[in-house]
Amino acid sequence: MDLLGSIMNSMDKPPSLTEKEKLLVKKRKQELERRQIEEKEKLKRFKERVEAKLVSHFKDPKNAMLKFDSMDQICRSIVHEAAESNGLLSYAFGSDGVDRYIRVYRKDNPPCEDELAARRRGEPWNEQIKQQLLEKRQHAKREEMQDTKRKDKKFVPNSNYKDKYAHLIGQDAALEAAKKTETNKSYGFGKNYSKAKKRQKLNNESDVPSN
Repeated sequence: MDLLGSIMNSMDKPPSLTEKEKLLVKKRKQELERRQIEEKEKLKRFKERVEAKLVSHFKDPKNAMLKFDSMDQICRSIVHEAAESNGLLSYAFGSDGVDRYIRVYRKDNPPCEDELAARRRGEPWNEQIKQQLLEKRQHAKREEMQDTKRKDKKFVPNSNYKDKYAHLIGQDAALEAAKKTETNKSYGFGKNYSKAKKRQKLNNESDVPSN
C-alpha cells in the first residue's frame, strides 16, 4: 500500500446521517422544488396578464403608448418579450433596482429620439414640450439661413456705375470697376484726387529744364 492509501485509511470517515437527518434533507429539497414550481407558475400568470393588458390596451387605435409600473429585471424581461411577440416596441427608463419601468409603443407611432433622451435623463415629456423644442429648432434654422444669406450677399455699389457701363465692358467687369471706385472713394481717391495728380504731373514736367 502506498503512502497516500495508508493516510486515507487512517483518516476518520465522515459520520453517516441518521434517519432523522436524512428526512430533514429530503424535506428541504422538496421545499426548494415546490418554491421553484410556484415561482415558475407565478411568472407564467404574470406573462398572461401582461399579454392580455397589451392586447386590450392597443386594441383601441387611439392608444399609442402604455406605461407599466416599476418592476424587477425578470418581470421587465417578460414585458419586453410580450411586447415583441405582439409587434410592439418597448423601452425601459429609470434606475435599475430603484424605479426602473417600461413604456410600450406602437411600431407605427414610435417615440422620437428627443423623447427617449428626455425620459432617460428623468425629465418630463409631453406634446407641449415637444412643440416648444420643434419651434426652437425651426427658429435656429431660420437664423442660420439668414446668416448664410448675409454672407453670400453680393456687393452692391452706391452709384449706378455698373448700369452705365455694363453694356460696354460687361456685367462682371463693371461690377469690379464699381468696387474699385467705391474703395477709392472710401480712401479719398476720388475725382479730386485724380485731378490733383494730373496737376502735380504737369508741374513736375514744367520744372524739368529743357536741353
